[in-house]
Amino acid sequence: MRKHLKRVTWGILSAFLILAVTGCGVRSKAGITGMKAADGGPVRVVATSPAVVDIMARLDMDLVGVPTSTLSVIPARYEDAVRVGTAMGPDMEIIKTLNPDYVIGPASLQTDMEPKLEAAGLSGIFLNLESVEGLYKSVEQLGELFGKQKEADALTDEFAAFYYEYSKGTEDREGPTVLVLMGLPGSYVVATGQSYVGSLVRLAGGVNVYEDEEKDFITANTEDMQDRDPDIILRAAHALPEDVVSMFREEFETNDIWKHFRAVENERVYDLPYDQFGMSARFNFPSALDTLQPMLYGEDEE
Repeated sequence: MRKHLKRVTWGILSAFLILAVTGCGVRSKAGITGMKAADGGPVRVVATSPAVVDIMARLDMDLVGVPTSTLSVIPARYEDAVRVGTAMGPDMEIIKTLNPDYVIGPASLQTDMEPKLEAAGLSGIFLNLESVEGLYKSVEQLGELFGKQKEADALTDEFAAFYYEYSKGTEDREGPTVLVLMGLPGSYVVATGQSYVGSLVRLAGGVNVYEDEEKDFITANTEDMQDRDPDIILRAAHALPEDVVSMFREEFETNDIWKHFRAVENERVYDLPYDQFGMSARFNFPSALDTLQPMLYGEDEE
């Protein structure tokens, strides 16, 4: 059974992990096996986003620094870890005082973070958390890097077993076409198949009308969106979810073009809960898929 699950797992994990390291470069795996740093003590790691913290907790890794967050709960085991600022704006001065061996963050913020880490002389690892597949590939790679293969294998086996059963419920369904909008107060972009929300739509059997774009988020005019004629419109929030819901409501009520979308005419427009549909892949994705099911296939389907 385990060999079967491993085959299923690696078949699913087609996305690759972005494991980019700045500063001094990647230390050899032998140098950190057993969580040992260059000086022989425990490896010192800072996680800059709640999604990364969640991964490290499940790999049973200690952290010396964690992000400040009002929207995500940091596991109790990191109660004494130093708060290093938000995921969008970690404080490099605080991080530097912690003398970390590695600073780990999402690849979506690499462009902004990497120069700052280099300037501070710090080594950074950036994870592809823009899909569920990327999440579990990250787990595998970090497990190998930090000598946590047992914990990583347990997580990926769990995912393989879940997805094997879950896919049975969607394989015979015709997936609806979906337009996904990601909002900030006052503006919004289109979430493509390269985004986390896009990957959830794909796992649930939906067809993103912007599936094949190269970037995770793009700007598109409403005329092009209408031409793609989505069955369903999903609206997610990048931040400040209550403000974004209000913004979308006003946009759809006051911009006349939305009234001509078939999804709007059929009342198939849904606001996605922020705690399940954020910017980075999280281990609560099964609940997100459960939320998507009635939106994609109707309230009467299971």
